[in-house]
Amino acid sequence: MHLSRFPRIHLAHLPTPLEYLPNLSQALGGPDIYIKRDDCTGLGTGGNKTRKLEFLMADAVENRADAVITHGAVQSNHARQTAAAAAKTGMDCSILLENRTGYTDRDYMESGNVFLDGLFGAEIAHFPRDTDMDGAMEDKAEELRSRGKTPYIIPGGGSNAIGALGYVNCAIETLTQANDMGLRIDHFVTATGSAGTQAGLVVGLEATNSQIPLLGIGVRAPKDQQEEKVYQLACATADHMGISGCVARDKVIANCDYVGSGYGLPTQSMVEAVTLMAHQEAILMDPVYSGKGLAGLIDLIRQGEYTKGQNLVFLHTGGSAGLFGYIEAFPAPL
Repeated sequence: MHLSRFPRIHLAHLPTPLEYLPNLSQALGGPDIYIKRDDCTGLGTGGNKTRKLEFLMADAVENRADAVITHGAVQSNHARQTAAAAAKTGMDCSILLENRTGYTDRDYMESGNVFLDGLFGAEIAHFPRDTDMDGAMEDKAEELRSRGKTPYIIPGGGSNAIGALGYVNCAIETLTQANDMGLRIDHFVTATGSAGTQAGLVVGLEATNSQIPLLGIGVRAPKDQQEEKVYQLACATADHMGISGCVARDKVIANCDYVGSGYGLPTQSMVEAVTLMAHQEAILMDPVYSGKGLAGLIDLIRQGEYTKGQNLVFLHTGGSAGLFGYIEAFPAPL
């Protein structure tokens, strides 16, 4: 797979580390756990969306855009990284934030990622839950065109066939690191939401015949919906790359038992997982994606789904800035 055929702007610090987690592995008494540190991609405090934005922003440049538009939840990691990418490339940026949780407290509405969106110079607009956000982006694009701008719309999460190339590349990068380390990867686990990360990874893992199963821990949709969404995007990504048919439907697997009450709403298992990782490894997770993904992984280890003697890689999708919007979810320090 020759990804250099596709336009790309280098925004990330790559390769990100692939680290062993000795303390967490011992505490859980299960497999040897490694973490792929995509919280360390560098741009605007880092996160998984930076890999996608390398290809999306390059496509925007190819289309002579001078402004980008995207949407996300209020504490969207994707929005923050898009704002940072726009600042880096000299484009205007419009961020449309949907309040999917219904929270109105100042921590949630103004701190964390929202504060950084503004600091990076983005124009921010807020919308209530269940707004047609794709329609809202089109409306914003029309407004910008009427002012003589050339806008480029980036889908939520950067999740389309262009953005998913970033995670095809991540799969190749991780395999290269594992080969150099002499590490046999038995399982790969990631949080999955807008689908681009899992779709790109499964294309990369399957097209290289890695024989590594990938599990997505869902943070939003029911299992059937999530798997279908990932599969369709994986197929579109493979088509875009000229390797159609490389992903079988049964290779797209999601476990959506850890969503809780809904997207962006804290769960006790997420709080436990984030706290455990901080105490054991001094690594900060986020409360929406990586925290719920890790909560699912921890529970599956405790159930015996993953066992001693196996090597497991968990993808850290970043987003620790979002913790500041969820302070009330965590117990007060002693």
